[in-house]
Amino acid sequence: MQDRRNGRLAGNSALITGASRGIGLAIAREFAREGADLLLVATREETLAAARQELAGFGTRIETRAADVAGSGAAAALVTAAVTAFGKLDILVNNAGVYVGKPFLEYEEADVDRTLSVNVKAPMFLMQAALAHMAPRGYGRIINLASTAGKWASRNQAVYNLSKHAVVGLTRCAALEFAQQGVTVNAICPGLVRTDMADALEQNNARAAGTTPESVHGELLRRIAQGRFLEPGECAHLAVYMASPEAAGMTGQSVLIDGGMVFV
Repeated sequence: MQDRRNGRLAGNSALITGASRGIGLAIAREFAREGADLLLVATREETLAAARQELAGFGTRIETRAADVAGSGAAAALVTAAVTAFGKLDILVNNAGVYVGKPFLEYEEADVDRTLSVNVKAPMFLMQAALAHMAPRGYGRIINLASTAGKWASRNQAVYNLSKHAVVGLTRCAALEFAQQGVTVNAICPGLVRTDMADALEQNNARAAGTTPESVHGELLRRIAQGRFLEPGECAHLAVYMASPEAAGMTGQSVLIDGGMVFV
């Protein structure tokens, strides 16, 4: 399976959160294909084991760590684990996230706390730990998974949108502070991607509107110029570019990849 496309990430090591499924697994797959050593992080041992088995054929080093990224001290421990395993950390991908969709008046404090802990605080502290290692070395790539929800308003997911707006802001601030230290910080803002989270969004919107997920799906497709959901691999190809030396001049950007949602 050693289908190395161009070896664009050969010699690099990467830490990827939420790496056992969806966009995170797709990014891990493309990073391994391009020659990167990987520390894959997710909450469940069994899904990590399956991901590790799938990626083993690419011939790079694959390490796994089951962890709740929002846990106390998790960020420092994960970065230390990557540096210990590979001798350095070149790339951090903050992909782990949770989605809690409700009408605005139904959100409870626990919903807000969990969403912000996973979607904002965890990336913030992982960035801090990674930057403390990357900046003295004069090289690093940080990629945060935000969303179109970090660019505009959406119904029935105010707290999720809040968290993704925050990720876009963190990306810009960190990029500004570390621009002259060889570290780039960018965000990917996917639209609707064929993942479990998209399924949850459709079900949530159907409950709020008193309709069916199939009806919601059709309405969402009508909002996308290309008339389709994206595949996780499409986001992964953008992540490869952001992680590569080719993207040295790109920092502080939050790049939409949404099939044309913004134009509808």
